Amino acid sequence: MDAIIGTYECKVDAKGRLLLPVPFKKQLSASLQDGFVLKRSVFQPCLELYPMAEWNLMMQKINKLNRFVKKNNDFIRRFTAGVKTVEIDNLGRLLVSKDLMTFASISKDVVLSSAVNIIEIWDKDLYEKAIDDTVVDFADLAEEVMGNINDEEDGIS
Repeated sequence: MDAIIGTYECKVDAKGRLLLPVPFKKQLSASLQDGFVLKRSVFQPCLELYPMAEWNLMMQKINKLNRFVKKNNDFIRRFTAGVKTVEIDNLGRLLVSKDLMTFASISKDVVLSSAVNIIEIWDKDLYEKAIDDTVVDFADLAEEVMGNINDEEDGIS
């Protein structure tokens, strides 16, 4: 799957229905029939929406872990805690369960943000805090994470 692109503000209704923005729906059109997996994020108070093909790739990696190693077993349990399969209906909505809404502190205003091959679903205020440059110096972070990567023959990353 190609990278998903975009960040959009949306609203979730009282029943937990979230209308997927049209640009995301178009990008995910090939995945609509297979469905999606919605789960808690490992590092942030947000949710992650995986197209089923991406989820299956992740499960292939996780299935290589030896379940007789306690740390591995604990990781698998926590990684898959609260995981739900979801579908996008004909109107372009997906249903977010109450337990996942509680985990991510989602009430009404949300931000859907692409994260390479998945979509993060955030409470709007928490998203704004997470991307606040006063908390993390993004320039320093970018240099530390990406500064030594030079995969191209022309020397341009």
